[in-house]
Amino acid sequence: MRDRPLLRLHPDDNILVTKTALALGQALEEFGLRARAQVPAGHKIASQRIAAGESVRKYNAVIGVASRDIEPGDHVHTHNLALADFDRDPAFGQDVRPVHYVPETERARFMGFVREDGRVGTRNFIGILSSVNCSATVIRNIAAHFTPERLAAFPNVDGVAAFAQTSGCGMSSPSEHFDVLRRTLAGYARHANLAGVLIVGLGCERNQVVSLVESQRLKAGRLMRTLVMQEVGGTRETIQAGIEAVQAMLPLANACQRQSVPASHIKVGLECGGSDGFSGITANPALGAAMDILVRHGGTAILSETPEIHGVEYLLTRRAVTPEVGQKLLDRLAWWENYTRGHNGQFNGVVGPGNQAGGLANIFEKSLGSAMKGGTTPLQAVYEYAEPIASAGFVFMDSPGYDPVAVTGQIASGANLICFTTGRGSMFGSKPAPTIKLATNTPMYRRLEQDMDINCGAILDGEVDVAQMGQRIFEAILRHASGEPTKSETLGLGDNEFVPWHLGIVS
Repeated sequence: MRDRPLLRLHPDDNILVTKTALALGQALEEFGLRARAQVPAGHKIASQRIAAGESVRKYNAVIGVASRDIEPGDHVHTHNLALADFDRDPAFGQDVRPVHYVPETERARFMGFVREDGRVGTRNFIGILSSVNCSATVIRNIAAHFTPERLAAFPNVDGVAAFAQTSGCGMSSPSEHFDVLRRTLAGYARHANLAGVLIVGLGCERNQVVSLVESQRLKAGRLMRTLVMQEVGGTRETIQAGIEAVQAMLPLANACQRQSVPASHIKVGLECGGSDGFSGITANPALGAAMDILVRHGGTAILSETPEIHGVEYLLTRRAVTPEVGQKLLDRLAWWENYTRGHNGQFNGVVGPGNQAGGLANIFEKSLGSAMKGGTTPLQAVYEYAEPIASAGFVFMDSPGYDPVAVTGQIASGANLICFTTGRGSMFGSKPAPTIKLATNTPMYRRLEQDMDINCGAILDGEVDVAQMGQRIFEAILRHASGEPTKSETLGLGDNEFVPWHLGIVS
């Protein structure tokens, strides 16, 4: 792959992917072509004549139709490739293959924090949640008090993190939005990466703290405390009371120390953002290979971003362990069709400017790469946003494609680590679950090396293959799960990426 300017991804494709930028008129002798335009790296050219209306195939999957006649060597992109829906047989379970699990005694291990109920965390934070936007400033001030100097006496505590949010009132209750918000907050409150939790409310909001705790069956105690500003005495009094509450939790949290546990306790949220034409060639399939390894070791891989599997959902339904699991995925896609229509939105929308610049022409093409993050093992279950994930193996959680919202839902569902692929260079981090960022190409990795953890561009460079990179990623997951800081953690990212999904009307 090192010296070839073009990549043929499947023998039946009628496009080739440019590994490097092509000049107008450049001879491509290996393929019997000549470039008929200047074409950036990661984009596509036609390997044969494609008549108007004919399907354009990448990885032997339809990514659209030619909107006009396309000649061999032509640049294939948004100017001549149209999105067109097509019949897709879900063929429930057709591609299910048995998983060859590693014997329990031979499974990989990492150093994790074991909670009293048996859950295992990869980090040991104290978290502060706001039931409503009105208490967001208070929880930020409480967390800000606990500087590195003040936490130095508690070396086993990774920090005090404030999870402020912008809803909690001005919303219908009961409503789907209300349920999703409470489910998300509860998912964080009981997260394995939080040793202790403080929930702060205002007092007159719709999302009352008392009913939030009761409805979500959260258990108050020394490591689960609540405060209501209007009852405590206002902003300053609540900040002081919050500092005292967290201070009391710190010795208890610090008493928990890392211990060796099997990799079956690792739950990885899979995310991609700022994708490019190499995402589906390097980072995404390599991450999928790593997830196949994790599943064999008993762990859990969580694919999300429902709009970004649209057009390739049949690749997942054919791996569903039962028709019911496959149908639930189709039901979530149908929900999105109705939801976006009801909000004057477009489910078959164009991809973002960065995706287009990187070589992705439409959502079908982006979805093709996105789905690869899930690997090849059976689809065990489909969950709603922020719903607790109880199944091990490869699962799907419904979410928007917007990175902070999707990751927030994955963490609320139980993900204790995030793997994030990017071709353009997303500057993303998360708490309390750390984010590992995987670059799709070497030039971007070198340009943004302080933000990127792993260079999957080594696949394009011919240094490793997808399977070898998958092994590298799996080994990195074990290291970071054991406490090695990710690049986003060293940069201090994660305090502003808690973004619960907002649905419906704000009143």
